[in-house]
Parts: sequence; structure tokens; C-alpha cells
Amino acid sequence: MTAVERAATPVPPHIPAHLVFDFDIYADPRIGEDVQGTYAAALSDAPDIFWTRLNGGHWIVKSFDAISQVVLDPEHFSVREMQIPRVENPPFFIPLSLDPPENLPYRRAMMPMFGPAAIKALEPRIREWAVELVDAVATKGACDFQADLAKLFPVSVFMELMGMDLSRLQDFRALAEAFFSAQNDEAEMGRLSAAILGEMKALIEAKKAAPDDKLMSHFITVDIDGRRMSDDEILAMSFVLFLGGMDTVTNVTGFAFQQLAQMPEVQARLAADPSLIPAFADEAVRLYGVVNTPRLVVRDQEIGEAKFREGEMLLNILCLGSRDPAKFEAPNLFDLDRRKTAHLTFSSGPHLCVGHVLGRAELRILTEEWVKRIPRFRAVPDEKHGFRIGTVMALESLPIEWDVAG
Repeated sequence: MTAVERAATPVPPHIPAHLVFDFDIYADPRIGEDVQGTYAAALSDAPDIFWTRLNGGHWIVKSFDAISQVVLDPEHFSVREMQIPRVENPPFFIPLSLDPPENLPYRRAMMPMFGPAAIKALEPRIREWAVELVDAVATKGACDFQADLAKLFPVSVFMELMGMDLSRLQDFRALAEAFFSAQNDEAEMGRLSAAILGEMKALIEAKKAAPDDKLMSHFITVDIDGRRMSDDEILAMSFVLFLGGMDTVTNVTGFAFQQLAQMPEVQARLAADPSLIPAFADEAVRLYGVVNTPRLVVRDQEIGEAKFREGEMLLNILCLGSRDPAKFEAPNLFDLDRRKTAHLTFSSGPHLCVGHVLGRAELRILTEEWVKRIPRFRAVPDEKHGFRIGTVMALESLPIEWDVAG
């Protein structure tokens, strides 16, 4: 998008001036490498629901209650378009671009592979990946946590789950990163979408020729309301999983360890008492959500003073819903002893992230294996941590160091 296209657009007449607060979701200069924390600071004075004139003009929803109201109301706020600004031919994802009840059969098809029992059965293999990758850096005394751990670990788990060729990991990661970096470039997104779909189509054909017990073979044979899915349906479903598996857990893990690197006292507690690691993972997931979910207004609706009109777009800032001071005491503080409570990092309702059980397990297991081998570490002083914002936020680099015994 050019500077002209990103420039402020006129405010629609039904939006009062006090609900206008300009914020660029793709390049706001107030956002720093503590992405979620600086998001909270930048928008601390903004209304819970406000209109930004940037990126074509759209609503932003930041409070826990307002986000919950939006995501639980598909009659007024639809997922069938999820691109800001709106584009002529928006990407179509299954089940992400389907409102209930249309999305439910597809979610049911996915759940046997992503439910608690399935993930529990996967844990030994997830742990093997974690051990292998942590062992590869433990004696070095330094690494880029993103490049050496976070961009490899969940991606390896996902690719194995799907039945993909692990030798192509870097190719697939590059595709996913490029896709999210092109969120406001319609032509480039089209090109990258076609490339990802091409890879998924090749995987479908490979699994038809040689079925296995992996996820893609499951999609080819699973029963959807008395029938099998078409190749187009499998492609649309695989596209969503590809992007989530390649990017989402990677980013939550990176932000979590960026925070942990600054908390030697928490590192000491985790090393001394690994039973605290699930609490660490829960608090990290609450604080470091990376997905912001767009909606298209399909019927006029009002929430408080905000008058949503058909055809407008809105963006739910899930990480701010999970830091809402009305719901959480000291919401921006990492508190290992915080009582576990509901948050919005994985959204809520009919579009609760299908992979949330897997994501939590991966963060917990990686942390368990990390603190066994590297109980104390720190960020490399004066090194910048690259990051990306938009509908999916990312930490691109995290140089860390530690003392090696001996």
C-alpha cells in the first residue's frame, strides 16, 4: 500500500468525533519490540471501540466485553471477509471464512486430530523435537531464539502432523512469513496464496497416491455430513492450518521467551520447580497473543456509542482484550502466580482456535526442556529484536546468551 492509500480517509457522518483515534495496524510508529505492551500503551487513551481513518477507515475493538460481544454475534459481524482494507477478491479459508452453522462440520472434522486426547498422545513426539532443538544450542552459550528454536520447533511438529516433507521446512516458513508481511499488498498476497495452495495441492495428490495416518490423509477420507470433502474444500482448510502451523505458535513462543529473558527470578523459580511451567505458559499465552481478528459488518448494529454500519470492517485486538484492566488486575504485568482465568488470545465462541490445545502443549514442553538445559539466560545487550505487526504479529529475532558450565 502506498503512503497515499494509507493516508487518512474521511470519517463517516454517523461516527462521533470522540470515537475517532487514528492508528495504523500495519505500521504505527508507537509500536516497539514489546509489541503487545506498546500496543496497550499506544491505545490506553483510546475508547474501547473506536474508528481509525487509516487503511481505508475501519473500527478497532479492544475491550474484553466488546470483543466477546462481536465474536459471539455472527448475525451482525461476519468472518466471510477478513482483509483490511477490503479487497475485491478476499481470501477464502475453511472454517475461518464461514459463519456458524456452516463452519461446524469442518471444525468437527478437525477436532479428532486436535482435541486433548490426540495432543496427549502426540506429547512424546513433541518432546523429542524439543529435546533435539534445545540440545543443538545448549553448549553454544548463545543463539537467536527465533531462528534456532521458535521458527523450527512448532513448525517441525506441524509439518510432521500434516505429513509434509520436513526437508522443505525453510521453504514453507519463508512462504508463511512473506504472506503475513504482505497483508496490505493485494497483488503480492494473491501471488503468495497461489504458491501456498500449489504446495497444498501437491500434498493432497501425494497422500491420495500413498495414504498415511497424518492429517492430510485424514482430510481426504473424513466424513463431512455423509460425504467426503472436495479438493477445493481440503485446500481451503489446509491453507488456514498451514498459516497457523507455520507462524502462530512460533510468535507466541518468541514473545514469551523475550519476556522470560528479562525475568531472572522467574527463570530461577521454573528451574527449581518445573511444576510452575504450566502457569508460566498460561500467563505467557494471555499476555502475548499475536492474532487480531477482522470482521465484516453485515447488518447494522450498536455496541455502546459505536454505530456499526453494513459494509464496514472492524478489527478485534485480542491481545488487548486479554489485558483489559476491567478484567485483569495489573493487566500488563507478567504474574506467574496469577489465578488462571479466561482470556481472548485464542478468541472465543464459534471461532475459538482449533489448535489452542496443541499450542499450549508446545509452549509448555519447550519450556520444560529449555529450563532443564539452560536454566538462566538473558537477551544480548543492545541487540534489536525485529518484529511485525498487522492481523498476525511476529517477533522476527531474539538474540540471547547464557553461561556454559565447564
